[in-house]
Amino acid sequence: MQIHDTRHIERQPPAHRSYSLPYWQGTKQKKLLVQYDRKVGRYQWYPRPTSRFTGQQSNLEWREISGDGEVYSFTLVRRARPSFQGHEPFFIAVVTMPEDIQIMGNTVGISHQEMMVGLKVKPYWHPLPDGFHMLMWQKAAG
Repeated sequence: MQIHDTRHIERQPPAHRSYSLPYWQGTKQKKLLVQYDRKVGRYQWYPRPTSRFTGQQSNLEWREISGDGEVYSFTLVRRARPSFQGHEPFFIAVVTMPEDIQIMGNTVGISHQEMMVGLKVKPYWHPLPDGFHMLMWQKAAG
């Protein structure tokens, strides 16, 4: 089965909210910045205006992580929304990071035979028209 990736689909950059702007600024340099709550010593994903652990904003800071992780779950998309129609099938994966967070995204260059729970992946930074990048996943070497 031929699995497609979604690199060639034109994307409009998402709205950059004030509380997520550091994440998006990091993507310009292909860096994965994630919020960290200093009070409880834990990372959180997705960007929020306050900590999901304490409800406070003052404890949050942005830290760079590698983005290397492993596939926790995945789905093979066979029917997609309009902008992705005609490019099926493709994978979307939920990836678990060592920092105890999970991030969902499209995959790039992972075949049907290779995709499995536990597969080691690393970031693939897809360029957007505004100079930012969208985080996707590609198979890690080794």
